[in-house]
Amino acid sequence: MLTLRLDGLRICDIPSFYDEINRVFMAGEDWRLGPSLDALDDMLRGGYGALHDAEEARVIWAEHAASAEALGVEVTRAQLLAKLEDPRFDQAIARRKLDRLEAEGGPTYFDTVLEVFADHPRIELVLA
Repeated sequence: MLTLRLDGLRICDIPSFYDEINRVFMAGEDWRLGPSLDALDDMLRGGYGALHDAEEARVIWAEHAASAEALGVEVTRAQLLAKLEDPRFDQAIARRKLDRLEAEGGPTYFDTVLEVFADHPRIELVLA
């Protein structure tokens, strides 16, 4: 089984999360994953990068608590507010997500990343 390791201390916001994803999963590729949950989902399906030809993988997310804080409520709020300013995004969805975040404290960007990983049963995510 392929084992990969994310360093949660390298993550301080959404762009640095994708920098870490690219460092771990896209080493050796001549292109980089953009800051998109859809792109993360596609990458986790495999076919390129470190997951190319991998039947199963274990991803150890070291210092995940630091990442959870870095990708928490404040960063999520800022991301959703930016989406409300950008006509390319569905304003109603962004508004509902922001309202839920304000009312319930989540889901945060970190929570959503965990959901994306959970949708890939051949990838075991270990929070360390």
